[in-house]
Amino acid sequence: MPDPRFLVVRLGSLGDIVHTFPAVAVLRQTFPASQITWLTHPRWESLVASSTLATDIWATETRSLASIRGIIARIRKEQFTAAIDYQGLWKSAALPLFGGVPRRIGFSSQTIREWGVPILYTDRVRCETTHIAEQNGELSRCAGATSTVAPFTLQVSSQDDAIVRQLLQDCGVDRYVLLSPGGGWRSKCWPPERFGKLAQHIRDSLNLRCVLNYGPGEDHLVEAIKAASGNAEPIAYSGTVEKLMAVARNALCIVGGDTGPLHLAIALGTPSVSIYGPTDPQRNGPYPGFALPDLAAGAANSGSSVESIRNIVLRANSAVRDHSRIDETDPAILEISVPEVFSALIRLIGPRA
Repeated sequence: MPDPRFLVVRLGSLGDIVHTFPAVAVLRQTFPASQITWLTHPRWESLVASSTLATDIWATETRSLASIRGIIARIRKEQFTAAIDYQGLWKSAALPLFGGVPRRIGFSSQTIREWGVPILYTDRVRCETTHIAEQNGELSRCAGATSTVAPFTLQVSSQDDAIVRQLLQDCGVDRYVLLSPGGGWRSKCWPPERFGKLAQHIRDSLNLRCVLNYGPGEDHLVEAIKAASGNAEPIAYSGTVEKLMAVARNALCIVGGDTGPLHLAIALGTPSVSIYGPTDPQRNGPYPGFALPDLAAGAANSGSSVESIRNIVLRANSAVRDHSRIDETDPAILEISVPEVFSALIRLIGPRA
Protein backbone atom coordinates (compact mmCIF):
# COMPACT_ATOMS: atom_id res chain seq x y z
CA MET A 1 0.00 0.00 0.00
CA PRO A 2 1.51 3.37 -0.98
CA ASP A 3 2.37 5.92 1.67
CA PRO A 4 -0.34 8.53 2.21
CA ARG A 5 0.20 12.02 0.84
CA PHE A 6 -0.84 14.79 3.22
CA LEU A 7 -1.71 18.42 2.64
CA VAL A 8 -1.28 20.31 5.92
CA VAL A 9 -3.05 23.69 6.07
CA ARG A 10 -1.95 26.25 8.67
CA LEU A 11 -1.64 29.64 7.03
CA GLY A 12 -0.74 31.69 10.12
CA SER A 13 0.03 33.15 12.49
CA LEU A 14 3.32 32.84 14.40
CA GLY A 15 2.08 31.38 17.69
CA ASP A 16 -0.53 29.22 15.98
CA ILE A 17 2.07 27.68 13.70
CA VAL A 18 4.30 26.93 16.69
CA HIS A 19 1.36 25.19 18.35
CA THR A 20 0.82 23.15 15.17
CA PHE A 21 4.37 21.76 15.07
CA PRO A 22 3.77 19.00 17.68
CA ALA A 23 0.81 17.69 15.67
CA VAL A 24 2.72 17.64 12.39
CA ALA A 25 5.70 16.12 14.19
CA VAL A 26 3.63 13.10 15.20
CA LEU A 27 2.36 12.83 11.63
CA ARG A 28 5.94 12.77 10.40
CA GLN A 29 6.91 10.28 13.14
CA THR A 30 4.09 7.91 12.12
CA PHE A 31 4.62 8.29 8.37
CA PRO A 32 8.37 8.95 7.92
CA ALA A 33 8.30 8.34 4.16
CA SER A 34 5.11 10.22 3.39
CA GLN A 35 4.75 13.39 1.40
CA ILE A 36 3.73 16.19 3.80
CA THR A 37 3.10 19.47 2.00
CA TRP A 38 2.51 22.45 4.29
CA LEU A 39 0.39 25.28 2.95
CA THR A 40 1.09 28.62 4.67
CA HIS A 41 1.34 32.37 4.17
CA PRO A 42 4.55 33.62 2.49
CA ARG A 43 5.55 35.41 5.70
CA TRP A 44 5.89 32.10 7.56
CA GLU A 45 7.71 29.95 5.00
CA SER A 46 11.04 30.20 6.81
CA LEU A 47 9.43 29.39 10.16
CA VAL A 48 7.82 26.24 8.79
CA ALA A 49 11.08 25.31 7.08
CA SER A 50 12.97 25.63 10.37
CA SER A 51 11.01 22.67 11.75
CA THR A 52 12.16 20.33 8.91
CA LEU A 53 8.82 18.52 9.23
CA ALA A 54 7.41 19.23 5.77
CA THR A 55 8.56 17.65 2.54
CA ASP A 56 7.41 20.74 0.66
CA ILE A 57 6.19 24.18 1.72
CA TRP A 58 3.74 26.03 -0.47
CA ALA A 59 2.96 29.68 0.13
CA THR A 60 -0.28 31.39 -0.80
CA GLU A 61 -1.65 34.87 -0.27
CA THR A 62 -5.37 34.41 0.38
CA ARG A 63 -6.08 38.08 -0.39
CA SER A 64 -4.88 37.51 -3.96
CA LEU A 65 -7.30 35.80 -6.36
CA ALA A 66 -4.43 34.87 -8.66
CA SER A 67 -2.57 33.23 -5.79
CA ILE A 68 -5.66 31.29 -4.72
CA ARG A 69 -6.30 30.05 -8.25
CA GLY A 70 -2.69 29.02 -8.61
CA ILE A 71 -2.57 27.08 -5.36
CA ILE A 72 -5.87 25.29 -6.07
CA ALA A 73 -4.53 24.17 -9.46
CA ARG A 74 -1.35 22.97 -7.76
CA ILE A 75 -3.31 20.99 -5.17
CA ARG A 76 -5.34 19.31 -7.91
CA LYS A 77 -2.17 18.08 -9.64
CA GLU A 78 -0.70 16.46 -6.52
CA GLN A 79 -3.51 13.98 -5.78
CA PHE A 80 -3.23 14.15 -2.01
CA THR A 81 -4.66 11.33 0.08
CA ALA A 82 -5.91 13.68 2.78
CA ALA A 83 -5.84 17.31 3.84
CA ILE A 84 -5.68 18.38 7.49
CA ASP A 85 -6.95 21.87 8.20
CA TYR A 86 -5.40 22.92 11.52
CA GLN A 87 -6.67 26.49 11.07
CA GLY A 88 -10.42 25.98 10.93
CA LEU A 89 -11.41 29.01 8.87
CA TRP A 90 -13.43 29.28 5.68
CA LYS A 91 -10.36 30.35 3.73
CA SER A 92 -8.27 27.41 4.95
CA ALA A 93 -11.00 24.80 4.60
CA ALA A 94 -12.00 25.89 1.09
CA LEU A 95 -8.58 25.34 -0.49
CA PRO A 96 -8.52 21.51 -0.11
CA LEU A 97 -12.20 21.35 -1.11
CA PHE A 98 -11.70 23.22 -4.39
CA GLY A 99 -8.40 21.41 -4.82
CA GLY A 100 -10.28 18.12 -4.99
CA VAL A 101 -8.69 16.42 -1.98
CA PRO A 102 -10.99 13.44 -1.29
CA ARG A 103 -10.52 13.30 2.48
CA ARG A 104 -10.59 16.59 4.39
CA ILE A 105 -10.04 16.52 8.16
CA GLY A 106 -10.94 19.41 10.43
CA PHE A 107 -12.53 20.47 13.71
CA SER A 108 -16.19 19.89 14.49
CA SER A 109 -18.60 22.73 15.21
CA GLN A 110 -17.97 22.29 18.96
CA THR A 111 -14.34 23.36 18.52
CA ILE A 112 -14.21 25.62 15.50
CA ARG A 113 -14.31 29.41 15.68
CA GLU A 114 -16.04 30.33 12.40
CA TRP A 115 -19.62 29.11 12.08
CA GLY A 116 -20.42 26.63 9.32
CA VAL A 117 -16.85 25.72 8.32
CA PRO A 118 -17.14 21.99 9.25
CA ILE A 119 -19.55 21.45 6.36
CA LEU A 120 -16.47 21.55 4.10
CA TYR A 121 -14.82 18.58 5.84
CA THR A 122 -15.38 14.87 5.32
CA ASP A 123 -14.02 14.08 8.82
CA ARG A 124 -15.05 16.33 11.71
CA VAL A 125 -13.14 15.89 14.97
CA ARG A 126 -14.79 16.79 18.26
CA CYS A 127 -11.85 17.50 20.55
CA GLU A 128 -11.51 15.93 23.98
CA THR A 129 -8.39 17.87 25.01
CA THR A 130 -7.99 21.48 26.09
CA HIS A 131 -4.67 22.83 24.83
CA ILE A 132 -4.68 23.90 21.20
CA ALA A 133 -1.50 21.92 20.46
CA GLU A 134 -3.22 18.73 21.60
CA GLN A 135 -6.41 19.63 19.77
CA ASN A 136 -4.33 19.95 16.61
CA GLY A 137 -2.89 16.55 17.48
CA GLU A 138 -6.36 15.04 17.56
CA LEU A 139 -6.66 15.94 13.87
CA SER A 140 -3.36 14.14 13.21
CA ARG A 141 -4.59 11.07 15.05
CA CYS A 142 -7.74 11.11 12.91
CA ALA A 143 -5.44 11.06 9.87
CA GLY A 144 -3.76 7.89 11.19
CA ALA A 145 -1.02 9.16 13.50
CA THR A 146 -0.20 6.84 16.40
CA SER A 147 -0.54 9.62 18.97
CA THR A 148 -1.48 13.30 19.14
CA VAL A 149 1.86 15.09 19.59
CA ALA A 150 5.59 14.47 19.24
CA PRO A 151 8.74 16.48 19.99
CA PHE A 152 10.25 18.79 17.38
CA THR A 153 13.21 21.12 17.08
CA LEU A 154 13.61 24.42 15.28
CA GLN A 155 16.78 25.17 13.35
CA VAL A 156 18.42 28.59 13.64
CA SER A 157 21.00 29.31 10.95
CA SER A 158 24.53 30.06 12.07
CA GLN A 159 24.49 33.12 9.79
CA ASP A 160 21.43 34.65 11.45
CA ASP A 161 22.83 33.79 14.86
CA ALA A 162 26.14 35.52 14.08
CA ILE A 163 24.40 38.63 12.68
CA VAL A 164 22.21 39.00 15.76
CA ARG A 165 25.09 38.47 18.18
CA GLN A 166 27.12 41.12 16.39
CA LEU A 167 24.23 43.60 16.36
CA LEU A 168 23.78 43.23 20.10
CA GLN A 169 27.50 43.32 20.83
CA ASP A 170 27.69 46.59 18.91
CA CYS A 171 25.14 47.90 21.43
CA GLY A 172 27.27 46.64 24.30
CA VAL A 173 24.95 43.73 25.07
CA ASP A 174 25.93 40.10 25.52
CA ARG A 175 23.42 38.76 28.04
CA TYR A 176 19.86 40.08 28.04
CA VAL A 177 16.20 39.55 28.85
CA LEU A 178 13.82 39.65 25.89
CA LEU A 179 10.57 41.58 26.33
CA SER A 180 7.64 40.98 24.00
CA PRO A 181 5.01 43.64 24.85
CA GLY A 182 2.78 43.29 21.78
CA GLY A 183 -0.14 41.01 21.07
CA GLY A 184 -3.00 40.34 18.70
CA TRP A 185 -5.30 42.73 20.56
CA ARG A 186 -4.91 45.24 23.35
CA SER A 187 -7.05 43.57 26.03
CA LYS A 188 -4.53 40.75 26.50
CA CYS A 189 -1.46 43.03 26.65
CA TRP A 190 0.25 44.07 29.89
CA PRO A 191 0.66 47.90 29.81
CA PRO A 192 3.88 49.15 28.18
CA GLU A 193 4.59 51.40 31.16
CA ARG A 194 4.91 48.29 33.31
CA PHE A 195 7.30 46.72 30.84
CA GLY A 196 9.35 49.91 31.14
CA LYS A 197 9.39 49.70 34.95
CA LEU A 198 10.34 46.03 34.68
CA ALA A 199 13.25 46.90 32.37
CA GLN A 200 14.45 49.47 34.89
CA HIS A 201 14.18 46.96 37.74
CA ILE A 202 16.13 44.37 35.73
CA ARG A 203 18.88 46.90 34.98
CA ASP A 204 19.11 48.17 38.56
CA SER A 205 18.96 44.77 40.27
CA LEU A 206 20.64 42.44 37.79
CA ASN A 207 22.73 44.85 35.69
CA LEU A 208 21.12 43.40 32.58
CA ARG A 209 19.64 45.27 29.66
CA CYS A 210 16.47 44.24 27.88
CA VAL A 211 15.76 43.76 24.20
CA LEU A 212 12.27 44.89 23.12
CA ASN A 213 10.79 42.87 20.31
CA TYR A 214 8.08 44.69 18.39
CA GLY A 215 6.23 44.23 15.13
CA PRO A 216 4.62 46.43 12.49
CA GLY A 217 2.47 49.18 13.99
CA GLU A 218 3.91 48.72 17.48
CA ASP A 219 6.36 51.65 17.52
CA HIS A 220 4.18 53.36 20.12
CA LEU A 221 4.85 50.48 22.52
CA VAL A 222 8.59 50.98 22.21
CA GLU A 223 8.26 54.71 22.86
CA ALA A 224 6.11 54.15 25.95
CA ILE A 225 8.41 51.46 27.34
CA LYS A 226 11.52 53.56 26.86
CA ALA A 227 9.84 56.58 28.46
CA ALA A 228 9.05 54.52 31.55
CA SER A 229 12.37 52.68 31.78
CA GLY A 230 14.54 55.37 33.35
CA ASN A 231 18.21 54.60 32.70
CA ALA A 232 17.57 50.99 31.63
CA GLU A 233 18.33 51.71 27.95
CA PRO A 234 16.33 48.84 26.44
CA ILE A 235 17.22 48.00 22.85
CA ALA A 236 14.35 47.97 20.37
CA TYR A 237 14.43 45.15 17.82
CA SER A 238 12.20 44.49 14.83
CA GLY A 239 13.39 42.14 12.14
CA THR A 240 12.77 38.98 10.16
CA VAL A 241 11.41 35.79 11.67
CA GLU A 242 14.78 34.11 11.14
CA LYS A 243 16.62 36.75 13.16
CA LEU A 244 13.89 36.87 15.80
CA MET A 245 14.54 33.18 16.33
CA ALA A 246 18.20 33.93 17.00
CA VAL A 247 17.31 36.79 19.37
CA ALA A 248 14.85 34.57 21.24
CA ARG A 249 17.11 31.53 21.48
CA ASN A 250 20.02 33.51 22.93
CA ALA A 251 17.98 35.38 25.56
CA LEU A 252 18.29 34.47 29.24
CA CYS A 253 14.51 34.63 29.46
CA ILE A 254 11.53 36.10 27.64
CA VAL A 255 8.76 38.08 29.31
CA GLY A 256 5.55 38.68 27.40
CA GLY A 257 1.88 38.00 27.01
CA ASP A 258 0.06 35.39 24.98
CA THR A 259 1.75 36.27 21.72
CA GLY A 260 3.67 34.62 18.90
CA PRO A 261 7.23 35.62 19.85
CA LEU A 262 6.69 34.21 23.34
CA HIS A 263 5.56 30.82 22.01
CA LEU A 264 8.41 30.81 19.50
CA ALA A 265 10.95 31.46 22.27
CA ILE A 266 9.47 28.65 24.37
CA ALA A 267 9.74 26.28 21.40
CA LEU A 268 13.41 27.24 21.11
CA GLY A 269 13.98 26.30 24.76
CA THR A 270 14.16 29.80 26.23
CA PRO A 271 12.77 30.17 29.78
CA SER A 272 9.65 32.34 29.91
CA VAL A 273 7.51 34.46 32.18
CA SER A 274 4.07 34.77 30.58
CA ILE A 275 1.46 37.33 31.61
CA TYR A 276 -2.09 36.18 30.88
CA GLY A 277 -5.45 37.90 31.15
CA PRO A 278 -8.51 37.13 29.01
CA THR A 279 -6.87 34.23 27.14
CA ASP A 280 -6.67 30.92 28.99
CA PRO A 281 -3.20 29.42 29.56
CA GLN A 282 -4.80 25.98 29.80
CA ARG A 283 -5.64 26.37 26.10
CA ASN A 284 -2.99 28.77 24.82
CA GLY A 285 -0.23 28.62 27.41
CA PRO A 286 3.32 27.28 27.17
CA TYR A 287 3.39 23.78 25.75
CA PRO A 288 3.88 21.05 26.96
CA GLY A 289 1.52 21.16 29.89
CA PHE A 290 1.97 22.53 33.37
CA ALA A 291 0.43 22.52 36.86
CA LEU A 292 -1.51 25.26 38.66
CA PRO A 293 0.03 25.75 42.12
CA ASP A 294 -0.90 28.57 44.48
CA LEU A 295 1.42 31.53 44.76
CA ALA A 296 4.32 30.98 47.13
CA ALA A 297 4.00 32.44 50.62
CA GLY A 298 4.77 36.13 50.67
CA ALA A 299 3.97 36.67 47.00
CA ALA A 300 1.35 39.10 45.79
CA ASN A 301 -2.26 38.02 46.24
CA SER A 302 -3.40 39.12 42.80
CA GLY A 303 -3.55 35.73 41.18
CA SER A 304 -2.03 32.36 40.62
CA SER A 305 1.14 31.25 38.93
CA VAL A 306 1.73 28.36 36.58
CA GLU A 307 5.19 26.92 36.81
CA SER A 308 7.09 24.15 35.06
CA ILE A 309 10.80 23.58 34.83
CA ARG A 310 11.42 26.51 32.49
CA ASN A 311 8.15 28.44 32.23
CA ILE A 312 6.07 30.52 34.64
CA VAL A 313 2.63 31.85 33.76
CA LEU A 314 1.05 34.64 35.79
CA ARG A 315 -2.71 35.11 35.67
CA ALA A 316 -5.05 36.81 38.12
CA ASN A 317 -7.68 34.67 39.82
CA SER A 318 -10.30 37.15 38.60
CA ALA A 319 -9.43 36.56 34.93
CA VAL A 320 -12.25 35.34 32.71
CA ARG A 321 -11.71 33.76 29.33
CA ASP A 322 -12.77 36.21 26.64
CA HIS A 323 -11.43 36.23 23.07
CA SER A 324 -13.30 39.41 22.14
CA ARG A 325 -10.76 41.72 20.54
CA ILE A 326 -11.45 44.64 22.86
CA ASP A 327 -9.29 47.73 22.44
CA GLU A 328 -8.67 48.35 26.13
CA THR A 329 -6.60 46.52 28.71
CA ASP A 330 -8.43 43.73 30.51
CA PRO A 331 -8.83 44.62 34.23
CA ALA A 332 -7.52 41.22 35.33
CA ILE A 333 -4.20 41.68 33.59
CA LEU A 334 -3.71 44.93 35.50
CA GLU A 335 -3.66 42.89 38.70
CA ILE A 336 -0.28 41.45 37.72
CA SER A 337 2.31 43.79 39.25
CA VAL A 338 5.87 44.59 38.22
CA PRO A 339 7.32 43.07 41.45
CA GLU A 340 5.39 39.86 40.79
CA VAL A 341 6.78 39.56 37.27
CA PHE A 342 10.30 40.37 38.46
CA SER A 343 10.01 37.74 41.21
CA ALA A 344 9.02 35.14 38.63
CA LEU A 345 11.99 36.15 36.48
CA ILE A 346 14.36 35.70 39.42
CA ARG A 347 12.96 32.22 40.04
CA LEU A 348 14.02 31.28 36.52
CA ILE A 349 17.39 32.96 36.03
CA GLY A 350 18.57 33.53 39.60
CA PRO A 351 19.31 36.70 41.56
CA ARG A 352 22.80 37.17 40.08
CA ALA A 353 22.10 36.53 36.44
